[in-house]
Amino acid sequence: MESNLTESAAAVRAAGPAIGGPAPQADSAERAVTELYAAHALGMIRLAHIMLGDQQSAEDVVQEAFCGLYRRWSGLADPGSAVHYVRSAVLNGCRSVLRRRISAQASRGLLGAQPVVISAESAVLTSEERRAVMAALRRLPSRQREALVLRFYLDLSAEEAGTTMGISPSSVRSATHRALASLGRMLQENS
Repeated sequence: MESNLTESAAAVRAAGPAIGGPAPQADSAERAVTELYAAHALGMIRLAHIMLGDQQSAEDVVQEAFCGLYRRWSGLADPGSAVHYVRSAVLNGCRSVLRRRISAQASRGLLGAQPVVISAESAVLTSEERRAVMAALRRLPSRQREALVLRFYLDLSAEEAGTTMGISPSSVRSATHRALASLGRMLQENS
């Protein structure tokens, strides 16, 4: 994790303005984004990993989100909402990656086939129940999957999840309810 933090801090610095040297607020932006990264990167990577099923893509999406935060730091209306900004950027990045995957599969004629992705973290998930739950979770529509991950994996309130997803809290609760019902049916069919 420490080497990832160092690499990501270097990537954040590289994303900054190169003309005329660092701006006076660049040091404070770098410090703030680095502190946010140290505090929240692991949770964001976990979120992206659940959404994508691929550790490398998850790390890429999170790094891009933090680089985007650094580039836009001076325009941030409320630095206290930076975590929400990054979380939304991670979800949007995951959506983009999933769209590109579907597009690439469709162009190769593989739309029905699910890619087999095995990472070190996935190898640890050996229990049959956990695999069944993860498979069922990946079959859910993206909005329902996002609602479940934000509510139960990241332990966000409906209001926080709604802010992250760009929908109302009641829509989050509705999506969560439908997702839990669908998961229950899928797991019941598999048992």
